[in-house]
Amino acid sequence: MAVPKRRQSKSRSRKRNSHNAVTPPQVSGCPECGHPRPSHVVCPKCGWYMGRVLAPPADE
Repeated sequence: MAVPKRRQSKSRSRKRNSHNAVTPPQVSGCPECGHPRPSHVVCPKCGWYMGRVLAPPADE
């Protein structure tokens, strides 16, 4: 099995890992109630999705 001859420098490893950053989830306001919710997900507050009620609202 192949083995590296030299240790990889920190800068080389960090350049390679620069694209592995965690991004925050995409959040948009519900058009019905304005509550923040993830895109393409039923609103947890009012149960609306794509112009109609798909799920009953969660009890608070």
